[in-house]
Amino acid sequence: MSQQSFAAKYPHIARWVDEHQGWIEIGYAPDGPLTSFVRALDRGGMPWEGQDEYESLDEAWRDLDSNIGVYLKDLYGE
Repeated sequence: MSQQSFAAKYPHIARWVDEHQGWIEIGYAPDGPLTSFVRALDRGGMPWEGQDEYESLDEAWRDLDSNIGVYLKDLYGE
């Protein structure tokens, strides 16, 4: 059984962190104002936050990767 690297499986997340110098937060902050399970942030703020709950961690990664891809395309025109 072959395993894909994280960057191969989630290329937009990898680009977000490596090239765009953004970061992600994952998990809950019970005392915080945010209810989303996963968020994408950069120096400009938080351009995307996910749902409050996901069926699995992989589903959260897929949602993040897809939406970060859209954001990067809009931002860089690619």
